[in-house]
Amino acid sequence: MSTGELVIEDLRAGIPGREILQGISLTVASGQVHAVMGPNGSGKSTLAHVLMGRPGYEILGGSVTLDGIDLLALPTWQRARAGLFLAMQHPIEVPGVPLAEALAAARSSAADGGGSAAPDLAAGLEAEADRIGLDRRLLGRPLNVDLSGGERKRNETVQLAVLRPRFAVLDEIDSGLDVDALADVGRRVQAATTEWGLGVLAITHFHRLLDVLVPDVVHVLAGGRVVATGGPDLAAAVDRSGYAGYV
Repeated sequence: MSTGELVIEDLRAGIPGREILQGISLTVASGQVHAVMGPNGSGKSTLAHVLMGRPGYEILGGSVTLDGIDLLALPTWQRARAGLFLAMQHPIEVPGVPLAEALAAARSSAADGGGSAAPDLAAGLEAEADRIGLDRRLLGRPLNVDLSGGERKRNETVQLAVLRPRFAVLDEIDSGLDVDALADVGRRVQAATTEWGLGVLAITHFHRLLDVLVPDVVHVLAGGRVVATGGPDLAAAVDRSGYAGYV
């Protein structure tokens, strides 16, 4: 089981002419689930994009480290190699690139880096697809091509389980999922926290994901800042009262 920390310290970032993240600080340890909640425009997806190195964002201050490795100094592929995984809010199609081929390339790169995947890719793919409720026939398609929104989120979860990263940022992985799919995805991610010590930063609008993927810590983000931190009861309070008291 992997051990370590994803440490975000006073992170400030934005787009040209606009600061969006205004000093984010939090630490996710291996095996922990941290939930980040907040209203639209609070900076949740920006946080995910900045952590993974999406082009177009400027780093204005602060640091992000994974076991002492300066992630902000690395291109996206090296952040993934160090053990960071991003499940995107809107997974994109990659025509012409089969899922197995993409995962084989990713695992090859991660072999000396942050991944810890089992060696048998084909068997692992099928086992994880069965576990998450993804039709095996979809595994032969190019990445996410002609998949529904829910199938894409299950597909992202299969990729996470096969690659076995050290830390995963889930950008609204619950959006577009029905009740059954939400339960399947949430349970698989929760199991990963004990199977190989996955640390999770789960970005979500709603409490329903956190009924399945149980957080150790909940953060409320508003105006680019963490304005409240607590346990699962904080998520329940937000669900009851909304974000008005935090904006």
